[in-house]
Order: sequence, then structure tokens, then C-alpha cells
Amino acid sequence: MRRVVVLRPEPGASETVARARKLGLDAVAIPLFEVEAVDWSAPEAGGFDGLLLTSANAVRHGGQQLQGLRGLPVYAVGKATGEAAREAGFDVKSVGDAGVDRLLGSIEPDLKLLHLCGEDWKAPEQASQDITAVPVYRSRALPEPDLGAVGDSVVLIHSPRAGRRLAELVDDRGMIAIAAISDVAAEAAGEGWDTVEAAEKPDDEALLALAARLCNKPPRQ
Repeated sequence: MRRVVVLRPEPGASETVARARKLGLDAVAIPLFEVEAVDWSAPEAGGFDGLLLTSANAVRHGGQQLQGLRGLPVYAVGKATGEAAREAGFDVKSVGDAGVDRLLGSIEPDLKLLHLCGEDWKAPEQASQDITAVPVYRSRALPEPDLGAVGDSVVLIHSPRAGRRLAELVDDRGMIAIAAISDVAAEAAGEGWDTVEAAEKPDDEALLALAARLCNKPPRQ
């Protein structure tokens, strides 16, 4: 069975490794990024109808300024994001399990939403809602990750940025299978890998199901 390599930042990397090991997979974490808070100013909550959260990192790194926004209902992308918001005391109105575009398409089109996001966030092209994005965290690339364990493995790609970073760091790709959380993340990894596939849904459960299948698939010769 091939090894699973998790590239996402902590604490998510260890969480994914733990889930993988419960499935009987040989998994290790090699984070390519470190998430850190940035200075930000919270706008007046009264100017918005809700809070859009696309990553649990916004809750983890938002700091004390989140207190003034707790009266806003939360629209969250992903189960983990919704759970983090609830644990922080927010009222979660809706949780989408198929990406931000699908979530926004399922809620009222005339809402004014405050989106707490990362610095590298790219807004949806066709959102019907009025969305104000405020970065509260950044992902800083780690300078020299030890990628010695990635040969003949299944590498999990949790974001397009991780896919691009892996492609920058790895030249010998023929024995490495890519399991990506979305089509966009898969495309970002580029070509030349043994296999590149995207999960059926953008969450850890679907991604690990894909990884388990690829672990039992021998590399192409």
C-alpha cells in the first residue's frame, strides 16, 4: 500500500493524518505552509446580513474582533468550518458541502455578506450577493519542506496554492499520485504525475476515500 502525504498547514494536517490512520492508511504530514493571523479591523456588524466563512482558519485566527460579529448568522463552506464557527459561539445558518459557488447559489441573492478570508482569496466571479472580503489570516510558504517521503506516494492537495507549490518543488513526478480536493486544485498541480484525480466533494471525507482507492492502485510503469 502506498503512503499518504498530507501537505496542508497545521492543525489541519494532523487532523487529516489522524482520519487517514483510522482508515488504515499509512499517512504522514509535510506541511508546505504555515497559517498566521494578520492585522485587521472589523467593520460594523449592522452593515451586513451575515458572515461568510470559507475556512476554519478565519475563526482560529480572527482574534478578539470576532466578538463584535457574533450577532451575524454564518454561512459556512465545509463541515469543519461550520463546526469551528459553532464552537466560537456563532449561529450557523447554512453549511455548504460543495464549494463556495454552490453555497452562494443556495442562499438569498440580495444578502450583504462579510467574508472573513485569507490574503490569497479570489472572489467568485458570479456571486449574486454583495460580498465584502476582509483578510484575517495568511498562509506563509515554508522555505525548505522535507519532501523525501513523497516518492511512490499519494499526495493530498487541499488547495490550488498547495498544488502550485508542490509543482514548484518536485521535478520527479512519475511515481506520485495526486488526490485533490477540487478540480481547480488538481489543475493547479500541473502535469507529469502518475495520476491526478479530484474528490467527488470538497471535504476531507471524500478526499480520503479517493486517497484510499489510489493507495491500492500501483503506479504506472
